[in-house]
Amino acid sequence: MSTPRVLRQSLTRLAQHARCYTSTPLRTQQQQPMRLPTAWSTSQTIARRSLSTSSVLKHGHVDPPKPGEELYVTFIDKDSVTHRIAVSAGDNLLDIAQAHDLEMEGACGGSCACSTCHVIVTDQEMYDKIPEPDDDENDMLDLAFGLTETSRLGCQVHMTKELDGLVVRLPSMTRNLQASDFKS
Repeated sequence: MSTPRVLRQSLTRLAQHARCYTSTPLRTQQQQPMRLPTAWSTSQTIARRSLSTSSVLKHGHVDPPKPGEELYVTFIDKDSVTHRIAVSAGDNLLDIAQAHDLEMEGACGGSCACSTCHVIVTDQEMYDKIPEPDDDENDMLDLAFGLTETSRLGCQVHMTKELDGLVVRLPSMTRNLQASDFKS
């Protein structure tokens, strides 16, 4: 598949996705077409969009696992649909979920400053293999919706060989509290 074709397909999918979240129409190809760089083609054009994009390869911060080194994690989403994903050691659950378009917000970008990446580990034995949460994580978990005994923040759970086969459930909703919510 040629690079211009991949780029056009990516822009089309992104535009379709953006229509779900905006009430303003996107520009069409009739408005100000933009030429592709000459390294790709001198005759093809793509539509100028009212949104910006970055390379698909840069999203998610997750490298695909090397053959034979795959670890598996299963996410059970809000609709009880399971998603079994092959990951690399060291990847955290937040980055994995976002790289695979699962509904995990991660409002703080993985800095352990919110509870929007809250996950519930389904197996107590697997939960016991995860390193203990630190004080910052416990403070954020106190704000999480649907807190359980096996709740963790996805940004703080890094995949290891011991966690191969981990199954986590995404809570039915999340709560995003900010410092400004507590000002008097």
